[in-house]
Amino acid sequence: MKILYHHRVASRDGQFVHIEAIISALRQQGHEVIIVAPTIADATEFGDDGGWMSRLRHALPGFISELLEFGYSFYDFIKLCLAIRKHRPEAIYERYNLFLPSGVWAKQLFKLPLILEVNSPLYKERAAYGGISLSMLAKWSELYAWRNADHILPVTHVLAGYLYRAGVKPHNVTVIANGIDASQFNVTTHHERLPELADKMVIGFVGFCREWHRLDLVVETIAEMNNPNIVLLIIGIGSVLDDLQQKARELNIEQQVRVTGLVSREAMPRWLAQIDIALQPAVTPWCSPLKLIEYLATGKAVVAPDSPNIRELLVHESNALLFEDGDNNQMLEAIKRLAVEAELKAEVQQQAIQTIECRQLTWHQNATKIAKLFEVLSRGQIKAVDEYSIKSSV
Repeated sequence: MKILYHHRVASRDGQFVHIEAIISALRQQGHEVIIVAPTIADATEFGDDGGWMSRLRHALPGFISELLEFGYSFYDFIKLCLAIRKHRPEAIYERYNLFLPSGVWAKQLFKLPLILEVNSPLYKERAAYGGISLSMLAKWSELYAWRNADHILPVTHVLAGYLYRAGVKPHNVTVIANGIDASQFNVTTHHERLPELADKMVIGFVGFCREWHRLDLVVETIAEMNNPNIVLLIIGIGSVLDDLQQKARELNIEQQVRVTGLVSREAMPRWLAQIDIALQPAVTPWCSPLKLIEYLATGKAVVAPDSPNIRELLVHESNALLFEDGDNNQMLEAIKRLAVEAELKAEVQQQAIQTIECRQLTWHQNATKIAKLFEVLSRGQIKAVDEYSIKSSV
């Protein structure tokens, strides 16, 4: 099948990991994928934030930045039209973004099926975390995209609830969680421990660490346990790193807190192999955390909040230990349990590995489901398709 992949992501971050993974999986299965997207990301490295485009947006007043976002859709629509006329794709796959109706316009003009991948309710997210100036236009653009797509793929059932409340019919929604590349994220390919961590119990955190992750409490807990073989490994960067390292020095455990800095995607499996207990201290309530699935695939004993979206993948005392969302004491107790109860840790790690196969959490399986949905859409039979039938065909 010839598929046009459409997105507006300029930063090379977790979003781009998802984009590249789906495109790669579709191509590996023999599909031709044409990409219509900002070219700025092509010249960047993992961790870059979008370069001059991102800096310009942050420098401008909010309403001007949002007008430029919406205005981009007209330029983007021309790009889509040119690509469709040149390549004659059979379908459009779009990663949803706010102020981006151009994919729907192209779908309607060329009468192509459009699948919309939704990773968050962006109107709600941006209003809560960054603010929105053109509220009515933003809300319209979200509802317009959701209601006019032929099929929508939210990453969690929690997120699907937002779609239903916006008027999207359940038969037009299939929940597909994020995935992993099983050839890279597994328990056999990259299993060697670094010599300095070979005999340690390693508690790991991956990502950009912020205040609300409360890693300062983890540092204090490690000091209280008074065991030099317990190490906190932070794989990434963050605004609180200096404070964490200062706290470790004050508690005389500076050798038990290690920070890698920014790690490339290629090196990530090797660093995950160093971890025994993996932390997911906080999540947005609708997301499907990519690093959580990578933790499972590499056999980590996961500690995560007991929130509805997390419970879609994790079961307490089966493939993870869950704590009440926001209860730092419960989180710390879960870490201590796994650090001292070897049998529990081993059982949780084994169940984590099995979760990937049981829940079909690979990019390859996601691509198969997407292709199957396009086949069904092309036959006009989407009302007969549900999540179970898509999964069972994989």
